[in-house]
Amino acid sequence: MTDSTSPSSLPTTERVVRVIAETAIENERYFGDLDAVVGDGDFGYSLARGFEKLLEGWDDLDRSNPGAFLKKSGMVITSRIGGTSGPIWGTGFLRAGMTAGTDEQISPQQLVAMLRAGVEGIKTRGGADLGDKTLLDSLVPCIDALEQGFDAGKDPADVLDDAAKACRKAADDTADLVAKRGRAAYTGERSKGSVDAGATALAVLAERLATVWRS
Repeated sequence: MTDSTSPSSLPTTERVVRVIAETAIENERYFGDLDAVVGDGDFGYSLARGFEKLLEGWDDLDRSNPGAFLKKSGMVITSRIGGTSGPIWGTGFLRAGMTAGTDEQISPQQLVAMLRAGVEGIKTRGGADLGDKTLLDSLVPCIDALEQGFDAGKDPADVLDDAAKACRKAADDTADLVAKRGRAAYTGERSKGSVDAGATALAVLAERLATVWRS
């Protein structure tokens, strides 16, 4: 997985980030509606405005290597997305970029390490962990599926499909959890019965990325 079509190459890294940005903007209202059930409803708006800023400055992002591109993207996201979402999503990008270092091409194992570094950064920044009803509850199972698929030597398109399915199932399962972080935590047991907006947003992004990769 080291040629120009690799998900770790700079052109594909750019494509992945752009798909994430465009999908977040397209789903602004949907993500906001999800958040409004037990939160303050600004998640979709904040995410969309931040990724719009990223696309506005798209041509100025550092393209020295995939890591530099991700770090610069993370800096923009952190500074432009409002509320707690900016620091959390931005930290994920930043930690992934830092783990990538200056490598031009990144192996599947490195990709998994980058994503896991992002998880640890999010945990530290947001003070959340698995089971707290946050985006981590769908992100970690998604990464686990990626790692299992890569270790099994599956075709990348199949790996991404499996990861997207795992992400969706985990996001749906957050309906059974009680929120322990964010505005939703103030609702206590009332947060049970509805899915977490961040976890579901990740499922939507994973599904879009899997579709784009296969196409």
